[in-house]
Amino acid sequence: MATTAQRPDIFSESFGSPKDPPILLIMGAMASMLWWPETFCRQLAGRGRFVIRYDNRDTGLSTKYPPGAAPYNFEDMVDDAVRVLDDHGVGKAHVVGMSMGGMLAQSVALKYPERVGALTVISCSPLGVDTSGLPGTTEAYKEHSAQGANIDWSKREQVLDFMVKEARTIASTLHPLDEERTRAMIEEDYDRSSGLASATNHFLLKGGDPQRTVLDLRTPLLVIHGTADPLFPIEHGETLANAVPRARLVKVEGGGHELHPNDWPRIIEAIAAHGRSLTRLACDM
Repeated sequence: MATTAQRPDIFSESFGSPKDPPILLIMGAMASMLWWPETFCRQLAGRGRFVIRYDNRDTGLSTKYPPGAAPYNFEDMVDDAVRVLDDHGVGKAHVVGMSMGGMLAQSVALKYPERVGALTVISCSPLGVDTSGLPGTTEAYKEHSAQGANIDWSKREQVLDFMVKEARTIASTLHPLDEERTRAMIEEDYDRSSGLASATNHFLLKGGDPQRTVLDLRTPLLVIHGTADPLFPIEHGETLANAVPRARLVKVEGGGHELHPNDWPRIIEAIAAHGRSLTRLACDM
């Protein structure tokens, strides 16, 4: 469904019954909702959940802006998440965010605590906490990322090759990357989005409340983090979990900065288990 009452248009879709406890999935920079694979969403819905995924601004079928000239900031994307809940008639949800989506999810829980019954952060770093002493992005990923400056984002094959290499760079060290499946998904994302040039606006985002910190979080928190994540090494997930009382950390052994299908059973089980308090709330309503 697409929003109509407000702009920008944020495209979303759902899986499962609206009568079940809701889960909102927020993906990261440059990523449309396709990066939450449909099969993953259906398996999560099969655990008795109403699962919602959506296209971030400048991705998929949502509103796009000229590259380098986006009239929005980080706070606007935080508000987009709540608008999606409104579109689906959801008052309170289990919010799950990955990578930059994890930052957005933390901000949603802090800015709109009444809308978030549980929070799961995947492959991310703690918001508003000094992480200067933690290990940084690996040199291998930095070298790959630097090549993005030379990409002509209007040239399909060049972009696809770069994005597949990206997937290879952030992949699990324990499970093999299915490059054929990965390329097919990236091709679908590129064509559905009419190109990915506008999505690069995410790297120019500014804003966000500088006083907002995960140390103030009161929402039940689950942290899921790969032990081989090259963007945010596992210490970032550990620091996030340690910053919030009673938070739970699930380490994905050999996990990179991705949702590898071999890890889905454990990830889905962890998310479903973490949302049980919200399930009980729904049953009492």
